[in-house]
This record gives sequence, C-alpha cells and structure tokens, in this order.
Amino acid sequence: MNSATGTTGQPVAGEVRKTATDLHYKVVIVGGGNAGISVAARLCEVLAPGDVAIVEPSATHYYQPMWTLVGGGVVDKRTTARSQSSVIPAGAEWIHDRIDRLDPENDLVVTSDGKTIGYDRLVVAAGLELDWDGVAGLAGAIGRNGVCSNYSYDHVDYTWQTISNFKGGTALFTMPPPPIKCAGAPQKIAYLADDAFRNQGVRENTRIVYAAGTPGIFGVADYAKTLNRVIERKGIDALYQHVLVEIRPEARHAVFEDRANANAQVVIDYDMIHVTPPQRAPRVVRESPLANDDGWLEVDKHTLQNPRFPNVFAIGDASSLPTSKTGAAIRKQAPVLVGNLLATLDGQDSGAFDSYDGYTACPLVTGYGKLVMAEFDYDLKPTPTFPIDQTKERWSMYQVKRFVLPKLYWNRILKGKA
Repeated sequence: MNSATGTTGQPVAGEVRKTATDLHYKVVIVGGGNAGISVAARLCEVLAPGDVAIVEPSATHYYQPMWTLVGGGVVDKRTTARSQSSVIPAGAEWIHDRIDRLDPENDLVVTSDGKTIGYDRLVVAAGLELDWDGVAGLAGAIGRNGVCSNYSYDHVDYTWQTISNFKGGTALFTMPPPPIKCAGAPQKIAYLADDAFRNQGVRENTRIVYAAGTPGIFGVADYAKTLNRVIERKGIDALYQHVLVEIRPEARHAVFEDRANANAQVVIDYDMIHVTPPQRAPRVVRESPLANDDGWLEVDKHTLQNPRFPNVFAIGDASSLPTSKTGAAIRKQAPVLVGNLLATLDGQDSGAFDSYDGYTACPLVTGYGKLVMAEFDYDLKPTPTFPIDQTKERWSMYQVKRFVLPKLYWNRILKGKA
C-alpha cells in the first residue's frame, strides 16, 4: 500500500497530484471481475508489489459464461463460484469496498465509506448493471411462478427447475435491445429448452417463442444463416423488435412494445418465461465525467484510453467499445490496455500504442452437444480460431465451451497468461 505522501516508482514528467488522498497507487483498478483481475495480473508481472490496487466489493468471483449450462441442467452452479481472495494476483492489494464516485479531474476515486484513493493511472473494469426494474413487475417476480433468468446466480438453478418440470404450454424467451453482456445467452437457453422438452415428451404440446429487441437473430450474417436454420428446425416462433416492458405474473402475461409497428402493445400469455433484463453501465460510471452520452465509459475503440483524461483506461462491459460484451473480448482487450498503460508510464505517446481490432467471440449453444463458435471483429468479419468451418454446429465446439474454456479462464486468463 502506498500512502498519500509518495508512490513506488517515479511519476510521469509533468504530472501533478491535485488533491491529498487517504491512499495512493500507481494503478487503481475499479472492478475485480474478469477484466479487472486479468489486467491486474498482467500489471503485477511488471510493476512493484503494492503499485496496483483492485477495488471490488464482492467476496465471490463468478465464471458467468457457464450459467447457460447451469440453467440447462448440465452444470452445478457452485462450480462457477470461487472466493474473490483466491483470484487476486500476488502483488496487488484488494480494497474490499465499492467505488461511490470517480473524480478524474483530481486523479482519485472515492469509496462508499468516504475513503479517497489517488492514482497515477486508472483502469475502469466495473462491469455493467442488470436493470431488473427496467421491466415493470419483473423484480418482484423473478424466481417464482415460472419467471426465470440465467443472468442471476441466485436464480439460475430455478431456470432448470422450471424447464425440467414443464408440462406444456407457451415457453417464452426474451432479449432486450443491446448492449447486454453475452448477447447470445438469451437464445441459447431457448435451444436447450427445446431439446429438454423433446426429451421429456412435452414438445408437441409446447409453443416456444423467442422475442428479441433486435432486428434479427444475430448481427453477423455468416452465423445468422446457421441460427435461422436452427430456429426453423426447432420450430421456434421468432419475434424481432419486440421489447419486453412489463410482466404481469399473476395473470402470466408478458407485455411487449413492437418497435417495428409504432411501439404497438403486444401481450403474450406464457406458462414459463426466461427474461434477460435490460442492462446499463453502473451508476458510478453513468454519473462520472468519464461517461459518453449513453452512459458508458468513453474510450478510444482501438487504444482503450479515455480521450479527455489520458491517464484513464477502460475495459470490458463498462466501456463504450462497440463490440459484443463477452469474456472473449476482454481476453483480447487486456494485453492491449496493459501495453498502452505501461507505455504512458514510460512517457510514450499514443503513436506507440497497440491497437484492439474489436475481436469478440460468442459460443452459441444450439442444443445439448451442439455449438456454433462465432468469432468476429469490429467490421463483423468472422475471425475463426480453429481450422474448420465455424459457421456450422459442432460437437467439438460444445466440448470446448463445456470443458476447455472454464479451465482456460481459471488457470490462464485470470493469471494474465492467455
């Protein structure tokens, strides 16, 4: 830990600390999820012990990409959680608190208990916020009466309970307008439910509806062709530009706005509904001088640096990066951010910066043992990793998601090695 009277290493020429603080670090990282821990691990390989602080309120760290398979009855949710202390990299200090305010004009952050923490460099990896109140009636309904969501650790196992006990009727799956994290997740659980209903002998008595606020099934044409065939094969009713605005749980009514038809109200009766809640940047980001007009932390899409405060960087879900918000995107963003941040500490300008090309990946589960591994960049151009046609559903890619990616996450990504 560094006191307010000094830091390890020398400050960059021309930098002046504006305000006395309770603590001061060379790098402060807001958020201890995938992005924050990955960046911290890489920085701790280079900087001195105590130079890096991670501010994170949660005592538990989650591998959220596996929650689709938890909701599909494949994985026990407890395997997706580990103690936060177990993933904090050696050399970093964990400040077990929540950031209440970002103050880039004075190079400091303020915690919920009023403590001020100064920095030479700030990395915002605060994730995003699930807006359960963004759909009227949803917050009080989730986890009972057939209302489920894989986006909540507390309720994800209720998804499988609902699917496995389903006796027929209308099964409704929703997706809000993006940006959201893991934009493929809302449709993946619909595909798994279809398989489960067939296995349970109730599919012929079931209508599956996928209602999305998007104009189509997927934004990359090559993968969308495959997914449209999956929708057709499974007999799923797909409704696009339908935005869920209200749940009436007692009547089991879901109310949508049809954005393609002057926001006309559409009411769908359901027997079960899987809801993906609207999502937004955290309040601390939305209300800060670092946010863009939409509330996300503004960064250059290639350098991950804030254009107005060059000692501030952002990564992952809280950032304004115009790519899908996935763990795979973070894996490619982290080395670019760390390289560019270290370059500024060395006094280099942006001409020496590395560039992020918008790479992201979405492992699209299309059934038990089937997956389309979608990988693409800012231009929505497929960027496949494997020497195969990744637009096809494959058993091998399902095994990658089920077994390879979790090991890669815990053992390599969070340690800054991949």
